[in-house]
Amino acid sequence: MNIVTGCAGFIGSNLVDRLLRQGDKVLGIDNFSTGQKRFLEQALVNANFRLIEGDLLDLDFLKKIFSGGASVFHLAANADVRFGTGHPRKDLEQNTIATYNVLEAMRANGIKRIAFSSTGSVYGEATMIPTPENAPFPVQTSLYGASKLAGEGLIAAYCEGFGFQSVIFRFVSILGERYTHGHVFDFYKQLIADPTRLKVLGNGKQRKSYLYIQDCIDAILHAMKRTSGKVNIFNLGVDAYCEVNDSIDWICEALGVRPQLEYSGGDRGWIGDNPFLYLDTSKIRNLGWTPTLSIRDGVIKTVDYLKTNHWVLDSRG
Repeated sequence: MNIVTGCAGFIGSNLVDRLLRQGDKVLGIDNFSTGQKRFLEQALVNANFRLIEGDLLDLDFLKKIFSGGASVFHLAANADVRFGTGHPRKDLEQNTIATYNVLEAMRANGIKRIAFSSTGSVYGEATMIPTPENAPFPVQTSLYGASKLAGEGLIAAYCEGFGFQSVIFRFVSILGERYTHGHVFDFYKQLIADPTRLKVLGNGKQRKSYLYIQDCIDAILHAMKRTSGKVNIFNLGVDAYCEVNDSIDWICEALGVRPQLEYSGGDRGWIGDNPFLYLDTSKIRNLGWTPTLSIRDGVIKTVDYLKTNHWVLDSRG
């Protein structure tokens, strides 16, 4: 049985559907602080899926429900990267302490294998571009990134101390169906409310890489089947990047609008925002994985999803 934390989230729910499609049994855990039960509509009618609502900060609860698990896909996290300095404890609790609890629940139940959703933000403002997995780590600039890096460290230590095997994925931003946070969501919501103007954090010249959700799931499952070492770390992204301004153009074209752009100024959108994030993905590509969609196509797919699922615009505060 596969255990998926954050099963009602953007990435988690898509992973659950894929695991069920290939015939796996899945136990999904979510506290629904940001996850959406509607994302699990297909899963909930599948006899191989069981949903448990609960909090990863409750260790005793986790130890009980992890019984019978074979592997864990730990995707639950605080997704609101931008507001880290407003509530620093949130990243610590939801990203680091929750990861410790997952590891302890695994240890109590003899589960040895974990897949972990980390982030390209752990590289801070990297000096090596594109950034490989073995790049030197600079000073951390993001509380989100720092909390994820702490989670990586805990996982690596458990692999050494307790014989775990891990696959750690450092994502760029993910796009596509069930997307509910990030720049495309924010821009779309603004433009639906007022198509004549668009507020943009920073100067719009920030350079970022993105990855389509189904390509992301492909990479996760591909790596899980083809790795056996203690600690396996993979960057996930496409072999390209774009400016925020490029993404704005694609979104506006898809919506048929030409708003006045209002920039907040500066070369980054918020404290800890990396103005240039572009990961070297040759390691996962050498394992035989290749993304299918470009960044532009991923943005358009996301806009198309939001057009037909307006309910998600009001589903989170």
